[in-house]
Amino acid sequence: MVTTRRSFLGNLALGAGVLAAAPMAACSSTKDESNLAYIKAAASRNPSMSFNMCGYAAPKLDTVRVGFVGIGDRGSGAVKRMTYIEGVEVTALCDIRQAAVDGGQKILSDAGLPKAKEFVGGDLGFKELCESGLVDLVYIATPWEWHVPVAIAAMEADSHAAVEVSTAKTMDECWQMVETSERTRKHCVILENCCYDFFEMLTISMAQQGAFGDLIHGEGAYIHDLDYWHFNKPKDNKMTDGAYTKMWRLHENKRKANVYPTHGLGPICQAMNINRGDKMDYLTSMMSEDFTLKHRIAEMAEKDPFFKQFVGWEMRGNMDMQMIRTNKGRTIMIQHDISSPRPYSRIHMLSGTKCFAQKWPKQHIAFGHNVIDDAKFKELEDKYTPEIIRRVGEMAKQVGGHGGMDFVMDWRLIDCLRNGLPMDMDVYDAAAWSCITPLSEWSIANKSNSIEIPDFTRGAWKTNKPIDLTLNGGGTTGVRNLKKADSKGQLEVH
Repeated sequence: MVTTRRSFLGNLALGAGVLAAAPMAACSSTKDESNLAYIKAAASRNPSMSFNMCGYAAPKLDTVRVGFVGIGDRGSGAVKRMTYIEGVEVTALCDIRQAAVDGGQKILSDAGLPKAKEFVGGDLGFKELCESGLVDLVYIATPWEWHVPVAIAAMEADSHAAVEVSTAKTMDECWQMVETSERTRKHCVILENCCYDFFEMLTISMAQQGAFGDLIHGEGAYIHDLDYWHFNKPKDNKMTDGAYTKMWRLHENKRKANVYPTHGLGPICQAMNINRGDKMDYLTSMMSEDFTLKHRIAEMAEKDPFFKQFVGWEMRGNMDMQMIRTNKGRTIMIQHDISSPRPYSRIHMLSGTKCFAQKWPKQHIAFGHNVIDDAKFKELEDKYTPEIIRRVGEMAKQVGGHGGMDFVMDWRLIDCLRNGLPMDMDVYDAAAWSCITPLSEWSIANKSNSIEIPDFTRGAWKTNKPIDLTLNGGGTTGVRNLKKADSKGQLEVH
């Protein structure tokens, strides 16, 4: 019998006893009203909580054995970053491409580190890695459709999971992550690097210490013209080559939803203590028509027959927006546009009763009508910069990865595991931030009607404590004195 993604996921769910009462369904882009109805039905599930993972501190690991699944643009950068962190052993590398694994091995060799065990083969090669007993943490940087299947397999095999964004594509997958993490008591961490960018961390720290007063409104976005990556044709027309294997990133743009909400949403949720004192109640979503993608496909097809297979596809619109209201009456706006020819803008804006902060196009903070000057900004940095940044910020800038935020994220992940600290981003965050995708799909298809956002904490948000950006007794993890880090950073786009 041929094992497909759906049969594997179905068998895994049945064997684990999760989602036994819910049918398996692929909530992908479709005009099928029954499928859209299923999104709303799956969102309304309210299973009992078996264990609260918010604030959970897993047993300490003196050494964290890491296995990587997916060694592409993101995965290879993560392998490199881990070579700089003490207490890490890269013990396993998995990809469907031998060349990708070879690249990961070279990174280890260049760093003077031992060779990792290789798992190369078909789509389900990650199962062997997870069941090998070689890893404590599975770091997942595959195409999106494999994020949750790999995470589930990791947790079922007694390993923690760290999952690239976007983490889950469907409501089913969101609940699978939550229920599996609770039952196994294994972390399922969303790798949202924007929560660790320097300005975002400063504003989160300020919000937690009351500098904003009461937060009223937040805005976030991922606005990035990805034309090059959408049309980066595989070498020699082999679908396993190229920036995005099997052109999967272009395929994802057939879905009329915000398929990539977490960059803008994550930092705002942390500043507002979402799932830890407040929760998102409902959203409404709207999307423009597609004014560029279908024309670019036709243009590319005229130049190269390879792209004729994509002609006629109905693509997502250019801009989509979500308006979210929280239980405490705050509002959040999220934007997503990856096909308009405009400057990059990863909006991060917080507005409170005492303070206002905004990043992109110009970073500034204001108390009232006037933006503060550089000297006052420096005072705020001195007062509110979290200990995490003070500890590894300069090293992060040298190692690179989106200006250093990737390294801060990975260092914090490892330090929490080595010191038995709760995670800054837990499975409830992974589910709540990711569920915006299917919920926005439903709202867009229903003329922007509002839809409730599930409470994945099942009421625990009322008593869950906010994240602690201090070292909280940890901070013992150092950095290796390896070859000088590349100050230019890494060219990573995701």
